[in-house]
Amino acid sequence: MSESLVSVIVPIYNAGPYLKQCLNSITGQTHRELEIILLNDGSTDDSLSVMQRYATSDERIKIIDKQNQGYGATCNRGLAEATGTWISIVEPDDWIESNMYKDMLTFAKKFADEGTPLDIVKTPYWRIWMPDTKQQRKLNCSYKNRIHPDHQPFAIADAAHLLCHHPSIWSAIYRKSFLDEHRIRFKEIPGAGWADNPFLVETLCQTDRIGYFDTAYYCYREETPEKSKNFAHTNTLLPLERWNDMMDVLERLNVTDEHILRSHNSRGFTYLSGIIEEVDLTHDDVREAAKHMFERMDANLVFTDNEVSPGMKRLYAGLRGIPCPKINPLPHMAGLVGQGVYNLKNTGLVNTFFATKNYLVKRSRREGK
Repeated sequence: MSESLVSVIVPIYNAGPYLKQCLNSITGQTHRELEIILLNDGSTDDSLSVMQRYATSDERIKIIDKQNQGYGATCNRGLAEATGTWISIVEPDDWIESNMYKDMLTFAKKFADEGTPLDIVKTPYWRIWMPDTKQQRKLNCSYKNRIHPDHQPFAIADAAHLLCHHPSIWSAIYRKSFLDEHRIRFKEIPGAGWADNPFLVETLCQTDRIGYFDTAYYCYREETPEKSKNFAHTNTLLPLERWNDMMDVLERLNVTDEHILRSHNSRGFTYLSGIIEEVDLTHDDVREAAKHMFERMDANLVFTDNEVSPGMKRLYAGLRGIPCPKINPLPHMAGLVGQGVYNLKNTGLVNTFFATKNYLVKRSRREGK
């Protein structure tokens, strides 16, 4: 087994319009030692025929044609088939820049040569905003230039901010032996199911050999606002279900670090905010799910967290039926200013203006102002 062999797992379901771009970006990598595992998860479009055409001209491609089982089960089948030292996951509607694997492996080799081989190599990613429209733009993700561990390799407690944002499990590579040793696999949920959420915690919280470098290669095609709104109405409670799955993992692993728990709380508030923008708390199921999530959060960590808005702290106290301490809004306001400055540097003036306006409108709607 070559130390530089990367098994690229691509779970595919009805990805016809995007699949060629995705596969071209993988087969065109400057690092050639790849095992490309294409898993057809019961597609009903022309995805399988596209895969077969690519396989005839590239012997590195292996096709697995299977019945529909969902993202998690399909990725697990890929992990079972993989023989590489490293595992990469690429979603079929995204693409990667040509030097991704070459640069990741060069970075990993530096640590291996020093006697501290990495289990995970993590990078930021490119947001493809408003994809396939005239407004499409390529933007930095929300943790670009924010991850600064004191040393490398590191444990996630030293850079817990990574746990606040999009799981982005595909902007990393994972040592196969690490995944196998800890029996890390995906939760097998019907459909897409946000199975990447628990996988994020399973991986980042079980090693102190994470390496991070701040160059983006993975191009993530974001959902349009219309699709996101439809998702909120058809899968209303799914984000909170995955939050609970992640909390289950943290409890199983006996994670008590405050930085990690605060980051996980932050994800929970973010998910709830997205839900109640579309489906408010007058719906009993949403209210009960929010209450259940809040009961799993440490009250002291919530009330002392300046990143949690005063309105959310009051909501938290109200749903839990506990007193809300006096809240000084100034630290949270200062944090918002800092966030605005970061956004300005990270995504530019126009995007910062619209993001800030959108945030204020949504916050006002959530908090009933």
